[in-house]
Amino acid sequence: MIWVALFVLSCVLNETIPAPASAEHALEWKPASSLLPDELRDLGIRALIRDDAEATALASSDFGNMSLHVDLPAAVLYPSCPGDIAALLRASCARASPFPVSARGCGHSIRGQASAPGAVVVDMPSLGRLAGGSASRLSVSADSRYIDAGGEQLWVDVLHASIAHGLTPRSWTDYLHLTVGGTLSNAGISGQAYRHGPQISNVQELDVITGAGEMVTCSKKKHGDLFDAVLGGLGQFGVITRARIPLVPAPARARWVRLLYTDAAALTKDQERLIDVEIGAGALSGLMDYVEGSVLADQGLAGSWRSSFFSDADAARVAALAEEAGGVLYCLEGALYYGGAGGESDVGKRLELLLHELRYARGFAFVQDVSYVGFLDRVRGGELKLRAAGHWDVPHPWLNLFLPRSRVLDFAAGVFHGILRRGDTGAMGPVLIYPMNRNRWDSGASAVFPEEEEVFYTVGILRSAAPTSSDGGQLLRRLEEQNEEILRFCEDAGIGCVQYLPYYADHADWKKKHFGPTKWAKFVDRKRKYDPKAILSRGQRIFTSPLA
Repeated sequence: MIWVALFVLSCVLNETIPAPASAEHALEWKPASSLLPDELRDLGIRALIRDDAEATALASSDFGNMSLHVDLPAAVLYPSCPGDIAALLRASCARASPFPVSARGCGHSIRGQASAPGAVVVDMPSLGRLAGGSASRLSVSADSRYIDAGGEQLWVDVLHASIAHGLTPRSWTDYLHLTVGGTLSNAGISGQAYRHGPQISNVQELDVITGAGEMVTCSKKKHGDLFDAVLGGLGQFGVITRARIPLVPAPARARWVRLLYTDAAALTKDQERLIDVEIGAGALSGLMDYVEGSVLADQGLAGSWRSSFFSDADAARVAALAEEAGGVLYCLEGALYYGGAGGESDVGKRLELLLHELRYARGFAFVQDVSYVGFLDRVRGGELKLRAAGHWDVPHPWLNLFLPRSRVLDFAAGVFHGILRRGDTGAMGPVLIYPMNRNRWDSGASAVFPEEEEVFYTVGILRSAAPTSSDGGQLLRRLEEQNEEILRFCEDAGIGCVQYLPYYADHADWKKKHFGPTKWAKFVDRKRKYDPKAILSRGQRIFTSPLA
C-alpha cells in the first residue's frame, strides 16, 4: 500500500451482518430450501439460524461488489461456539445430497468466493459476539510467546492483545481488519513476508472443523497433513476456529520511508538488495523491516499519491518528475522498526546508510516517524473517512499475481508502460509491486506460488470502479477486459504467473491454470480425505459436487 487514501478505497472489507445479540432474538427457523434438512431442527442450533431476506442478502454480498445477480443462501448460521459449526457440517454430511456450507468472515472476497447459493453461510464473527465477546477468544501466553486467536478474530485485535504484553506477531497483512481464518486460508502477505514469510508460515497450531464435521487440533507434528492442507487451502478442507500465532518482542516506533524512482530496473534492483537476507549479503541486507513498492501512472497522478507525506510544493515537484519520466514513476516504500522491547536504537544510522546507497531519484525521499501500531494499522483512518463520505460501496475488479523475478521487467514494460496506459479508464487505486524470498514459504502448505526461482514478485492491481450516473457499468467492464488483456499478455509472452486470491470459472481452469498436474493431484487427494462430499466453500468453484 502506498497512497493511503486510494488504497483504502480499494483494500477494505464490507461490514459483516449484525447477528442476534442472543439466541432468543434470532428469528424462528423457517425452511427456505429443499436443500436444508428438517434434521437441523433437532441439533440445538435452531435459534441460531436466520433465513430472513435481510440476513441472506447481506451474507451474499462481498467486497468485490461485482455480481449484480447473486443467488442468495437459504440461511445463515450465527454460531455461539465451534460445536455449532460442527453440528451443521455433520448434518450436511449425513445426507444423501449434502447442502453446501461456506464460512464467511468479513466478506473480503472479490467474486463471491464465500457465497453459498441455496445453502448455508456461517457468520464467523458471531463466535466472538455470542461467546462472551472477542476478549474470550483471544489469549496471550507471555511466557511461551504465543497468542491463541479465534478464527473469526480480526488481526487488529490480535495486535492490540499482543502489544499489551510487549509482544507482536512477525507477519502481517497490509490491512488488519480481516479475520485470522480468512487470511490463513489464503496466505496473508505484506512487506514483512520477505523476511518472515507469509502468515501461513507463522502458525504453530490450528483448531479445524473438517467437511465431515470432525473437530481436530493440528500442527506440523500432529495431523500435519490437515494442518498443511488448511493453510492456504481456500477454505476447501476445514473451517479454522482457532490459530496459535507465535509472538516476538514488539518495537515501539517505525521510521516510514517513501522513495521515488523513474524506472523499474532501479526499483527492483534496490528491493532485491534489501530483501537479500542470506549470510554474506551486501550492506543493505535486511536493513528495512518492511519492503514494498508501487507504480504511479500519470492518470490521476496529482490526486492519487498525495497523503500527509507531501506538501503542495512536493506535489508540484513530483508531477514534474513524472512528466520527465514519461508518465510513470515507481515508489519504494519501507519501514525501519525501533524502540520498545524488540527494537534497535540505531535507526538513524540505518536510515542514513539506506539513503546513501539506494538509487532513487535524489531529492525525492520522504520520511515520517510513527508508532509501530500506527504504521501497521495505517489504512484504517482513511477507510473511515471514505465510509463517511459514501465513497466505499463500489466494484473492486482486483488482479493479484505472483511473477518470477526473471520476467518482472518484461511485465513492467508490457503492462505498466503499455496496457495500463492505453485509454483513460478513470479507475482509482494502487498498483503494488514488491519481491519475496521463496525459501520463506512452506511448500507443504496448499498455497500456490512460483517455485522455479529464489525470488518472486507480487503485483497487485487494486483498482476501484466508481461508476457515474451515466456509466451503466462500462468502467467495470473496461477494467475486467483490461485484466483479461494482462493475463493474455503473460500467456503470450511466456511469463509463468500465478494468481493470488485466485478466481477461475470452473474445475478445469483451476487444474490447468492454477495448480498444474502435480499440485492438483495433491489438492484432490486432500479434498477426498477431509471434505469428500465437497460441502465446504463451493463458491470458489473448485469442487461443485461430491468426489467419487
